[in-house]
Parts: sequence; C-alpha cells; structure tokens
Amino acid sequence: MTDAELVLRSTRVVTPEGTRAASVAVADGTITAVTAHDAPVPDGARLEDLGDDVLLPGLVDTHVHVNDPGRTEWEGFRTATRAAAAGGITTLIDMPLNSLPPTTTVGHLRAKQRVAAGKAHIDVGFWGGALPDNVRDLRPLHEAGVFGFKAFLSPSGVAEFPHLGQEQLARSLEEIAAFDGLLTVHAEDPRHLAAAPQRGGPRYADFLASRPRRAEDTAIAHLVDLARRLDARVHVLHLSSGDALPVIAAAKADGVRVTVETCPHYLTLTAEEVPDGASEFKCCPPIREAANRDLLWQALADGTIDCVVTDHSPSTADLKTDDFSTAWGGISGLQLSLPAVWTEARARGHGLEDVVRWMAAHTARLAGLGTRKGAVAPGHDADFAVLAPDETFTVDPAALQHRNRVTAYAGRTLHGVVRSTWLRGRRVMAGGEFTEPKGRLLTRSHGHRHPRGRTGTP
Repeated sequence: MTDAELVLRSTRVVTPEGTRAASVAVADGTITAVTAHDAPVPDGARLEDLGDDVLLPGLVDTHVHVNDPGRTEWEGFRTATRAAAAGGITTLIDMPLNSLPPTTTVGHLRAKQRVAAGKAHIDVGFWGGALPDNVRDLRPLHEAGVFGFKAFLSPSGVAEFPHLGQEQLARSLEEIAAFDGLLTVHAEDPRHLAAAPQRGGPRYADFLASRPRRAEDTAIAHLVDLARRLDARVHVLHLSSGDALPVIAAAKADGVRVTVETCPHYLTLTAEEVPDGASEFKCCPPIREAANRDLLWQALADGTIDCVVTDHSPSTADLKTDDFSTAWGGISGLQLSLPAVWTEARARGHGLEDVVRWMAAHTARLAGLGTRKGAVAPGHDADFAVLAPDETFTVDPAALQHRNRVTAYAGRTLHGVVRSTWLRGRRVMAGGEFTEPKGRLLTRSHGHRHPRGRTGTP
C-alpha cells in the first residue's frame, strides 16, 4: 500500500474470494492492494472509512440503449450515464440501435463516439450491429473496437435496423466467427410471432399471448445449432422463457460457446401483476408468469444463465400508450437494477456475492473487460459502488435520472441504497449529487480513451 493515494475501508468488501473486512488501496485509478481492515494508511493517502456500508465493484451493464444521436429526446449519454452512476453502474456498453444512425459501419461508430465524448459520467463502450446488408462492415467494426455485434431474428421495431433471416444469420455469424468475435442475439422466431393471436388493446394477457415462449425457444435452438456447427461465440439476449433453459444447458454441457443474460424485470416482475393498459411494463420478449420467473432464478443459481443486465430501452412518455400492441416496448431500469435484483435475490436466499457475479464479474467477462472491470482486486480499475444493503426506499419517478421518467417500478419498496459510486478512484456520485462527466470511451480489450475523448483501433 506504500504508493496508495486513496484507501477505502469497509467492514464488508465483496472480493472474488468472498466478503470480508478490508482496506482497498488505490493509486493512479487502479486498485493496488486489498489488505487487512486495520492496515496502516500510508503517509499522504486519503482514507475513506465506509463503516458497515458494503463496498462492491462497480457494476458492468452490457445492454443499454442510449439512443444518442438521432433519438436524443428518448435518452442521451449525459442522462443515461447519470442514471447508471446513481445505480452503482460504472461501465455500460451501448446497443447499436435506437440511435440514428445505428452503429453498423465504422463511420457511424465514429459519429456516436463524437456525440458521447465529454458527456459520460461512467465508462462507455459500443456494440456494433449485424444487418442483412452489412457483412462487409463487420470486420472493420471489430477492428475499430466494438465489443461485439447485435442482431435481431424478428423485427426490431425500428425500420433502420432490419432483422436477419436464417441464411443471413448464418452468413453474419460465419464472418464473425472468422475473427472470433461475439454475436449477441434477440432470439424470437418471426414465424411463431406471426402465428400468435394479435388482438391489440389494453389487456396485458393479450399482449403476452402475442409473444409466446415457443418463439424464443425455437430461435434459441436454431442459434445454438448454428453456433455448434460454426464453433462460433453467441450470446442470448434478455432471456424470458424458462422453457428454453434445457436446450441452453445441454449446449453448454456439449461445449457450445453460448452465454445467456436475463434482466431485472424478468426476475422481479410477473405477468399476473401487470395492470391492463400499463405499458410501462411492456418489453419484448415479455414479462411472463411467476412460475416462469422461478425457473429463471433457478437457472441463475445453477449457472445456466450467466448474467443480469438492464436492457434499458427508454422512449418519450407519449409512446407508452395504453394499447400494448402499439406502445413502445422497453423498460427503463438503469438506476434501479441493483436494488431491484438485490431485493428479490435476498428474499430467495442469495447474497451480494451472487449479485456481483451476475451483474459485474460475468458481464465484464462477456465484454472482454474481465481483467480490468467487475472485481475488487489488485490490477483492476478502482470502480466501486457503496451500498447500504439493508436500507429501503420507495421508488419515486421524479427522483430518477434517465431522461423520460417512466418506470415499471413506481411505488415499489426496494432494498439497497447506493450511497456513492466511484470511477477509477474518483467519486462521481454521492447522495444523489454528481460530478462533471469523467467517463472514458472504451474500445474492445479495455482500449483507453485517446486524446480529447476520442477512441481509435486498440
């Protein structure tokens, strides 16, 4: 600890080896040591004694729609990253839609980086997009530093990001496998969606029937088979169907390179409690029944599901109409993801070490950031969330930081108050107050920010 500039001390520090009382030394934005709680503080170092509040690694959210530029009235880098910081998230990876332009060429990536520079309160990286007509752009995007690629197997909801047919998926995945990239997939089969009843209107039961589990199950089975044949890396986005879990578990046991995420809303909300007309609960695939939720928790516990991410997908409030068939489908969850998941996890007997594994360690590993993010360990970035895990609060939409304060969690009482958030040893949020944006724009393999906030090929 002799070179430490800062020491954070807590009776509860969540480390890869477990939770213990410790002092964490920081120098030049990096964790240099995790030592005994009562270790002497080096001369010249500043001590932050957190008492019994828990020191967690900053969370890594690999599924966020910032929508900037182009749909900035829906969200933006300044507001999205402020909401993330308020929720203990210190790194996010931005999805290639619903911005205009989408991140489907190197030129579009550069445009998005220019918009983001100087606005981010936390570190930000970018996914690329795989479209029917951009196979030739995939390798250049990979070389420019995107963390992987996203594709839809059913309509995305925006015209500028069309979905892939089965042959187009195979071509894109074959190209991505050639440079050992990662394809993340919205897996719903369009044939099953088209065959499902489409009644429209305010009844949630009708909307749920329009997005049946078999649409996910079929698409995931096809994706797994293709990944097996091509020895490709694939990631299933926002899994909601518990019926797909046996196929996923079998594929993992066979050595297929497939990983899976789910989201706080699938783990904490249920179809039975969604009021008719309440489209703040609409997302695709949908929130399903309580029994299905139990299957997702079981799969998290046994490792079939790897991680939990928000799929923060906001819109303006006017798009959240009371007709589930036409309302925008997306749930805004950045600020509330940690307390929402922790509230349900603790009720089911899980500890904060589990939450950190799902929302920090495994998400960092998914993005290729596992050597620098997602752990309180020497050599990692000094990114932290300080949590009062036993304190509760009631969700007030007016207190949220994302641009359009629509939330499916309004009025809920949640456990876990984020006291402060730290980025590379600097406190960026404390008690709901924020510093000026200090986040970096990241490229694959933790490429550091280039001068004036721009990024280049790592």
